[in-house]
Amino acid sequence: MDFLDLERNLQNCREHIVSEDTYHFITDFPLAGLPGLGEVFCSADIDGLFHILYLDQAMLASLELASYQYQSVPKLYGLMQLQPGENAAGGFNPDALIASGILQVQRPPLNLTGQGCVICLIDTGIDYTLDVFKDSAGNSRILAIWDQSVQEGEPPAGFSFGTEYSREDINNALQTDNPYVFVPSRDEIGHGTILAQVAAGSILTGPTLYAGAAPDAEIVVVKLRQCKPYLRRANLVPDGVPAYQEDDIMLAVQYADSFANELNRPVVICLGLGTNMGDHTGSSALSRYLNVVAVRRSRAVVVCGGNEGNTAHHYRSNLMQAVGAQSNVEVRVGENCSGFAMECWSSLPDILQVGLRSPGGENIPPVRVGEGQSVTYRLIYADTIITLDATVVETSSGEQLLRFFLKDPTPGIWTFQVSALGTLYNGTFDMWLPIAQFLDDAVYFLRPDPYITLTEPSLASEVITVTSYNPANLSFAINSGRGFSRTGGIRPDLCAPGVNVSTLSGPMSGSSLAAAITAGGVAQLLQWAVVQRRSFYAETRELKSYLIRGADRSWDLSYPNREWGYGRLNLEGVFDAMIGS
Repeated sequence: MDFLDLERNLQNCREHIVSEDTYHFITDFPLAGLPGLGEVFCSADIDGLFHILYLDQAMLASLELASYQYQSVPKLYGLMQLQPGENAAGGFNPDALIASGILQVQRPPLNLTGQGCVICLIDTGIDYTLDVFKDSAGNSRILAIWDQSVQEGEPPAGFSFGTEYSREDINNALQTDNPYVFVPSRDEIGHGTILAQVAAGSILTGPTLYAGAAPDAEIVVVKLRQCKPYLRRANLVPDGVPAYQEDDIMLAVQYADSFANELNRPVVICLGLGTNMGDHTGSSALSRYLNVVAVRRSRAVVVCGGNEGNTAHHYRSNLMQAVGAQSNVEVRVGENCSGFAMECWSSLPDILQVGLRSPGGENIPPVRVGEGQSVTYRLIYADTIITLDATVVETSSGEQLLRFFLKDPTPGIWTFQVSALGTLYNGTFDMWLPIAQFLDDAVYFLRPDPYITLTEPSLASEVITVTSYNPANLSFAINSGRGFSRTGGIRPDLCAPGVNVSTLSGPMSGSSLAAAITAGGVAQLLQWAVVQRRSFYAETRELKSYLIRGADRSWDLSYPNREWGYGRLNLEGVFDAMIGS
């Protein structure tokens, strides 16, 4: 089958894409002439920059991650989960919007409410029946929903799976007694609905008071489908935990980006997802694609920094300073952990080797694993199966990557003995455990490093990355991820309220709320710049500079800061800074 045949089959490949017997791969090169594929059923093109290849499982051996380039196998992303707020009064509390300077610029003389802008949330969907997503006439403010999990209707133009519902579909459904019969897209988890409220909720009066950051912005929603079972098994992610594939998220970003051209309106993309897997420099396929979209005119991308700052899931050491040039990395594993993955990234030009000691005292000596090879061990006195994958030169970073997969690990303290293979030049290495929700019991480093705990894709250089703080006392949120990048790149950009933020479900806390507030604030700024034609070609870099200049900063801190970035989000401060200049 040639490349033209692949293109012709796009319209017929939905069944193949959603099948559990299909494997997904991401490439950043054209598929034409690619050898050894056999009979390819379909592929998807992402702006001509990336390609997703859907291959039948029968064509391939059982998936061993070491058999494929690290970047080609989709990573799994989880929700940056929300926690109920503490010690917060009931009812709507505008403190987060006031602290961000958002409520102030909603009022005269600026009257910035996001009008003429589109906010796209890529998440768990939306409860489109809520009044907070309707205008004053009772019509939906949602332009479209792409539900990747529903296969009965027509997908968006240019896409091959899921179902798209237009605003007309939604409004017609809302006129019936049972709208879900006509638009059967539901947010069973609620995460996406809450982010949409915070970013773009309508101003409600009467018995229920509420206001989002950009109450007049229009809304686009992508409900991500759950990941394929084979990727869940390969990454040892527990059943039932929401997990989403990198390639599906990339397609969602492409869909969101299309509204800027289709409607000739500025688009803000908000992501409240993250993963600990990756080199933490922004080199993943998703991060690279977000960088491309972020610098397009009339676009902005906002990403949360994650909730991994206090989970003890990052370890950093330097072998130059270690006793005997060996670092003993201790990992505590809980009683009910069914398994976990872990990554170790070295620094050029070092090559590392790792030995292992189980809680029961069994030792696995350092073994040199060749490029793209995998070695599996089964312990004698336990049921634990340990697999080590080695990549001497990971294609995007150029650095060594060691991956560990421990299935049914014995509870207790595991010791990973890291040393250099040959001459040591740099000595610094980093290790990450999965995000908290991808573990079914506690797993953590005994001597963790709280920094470099921002989740991917917030390390992408061109997006607006935000951490979170408590606006009541101006304290940094203890669970929020912290910078910088693994190689010292300045991340995050800003810190926004993410503790006790008002939602219709009560006060909530989490870094994804900080991203939602910021996305609404960015829509306000885009209304001023693009819709009102003061800076018609504004994009993320320009907007980021405005936000940084207007940010609130404390006299006793230096900036840029690992926790606060360049300061606390303040939309009113942006315009005050313009007056001052």
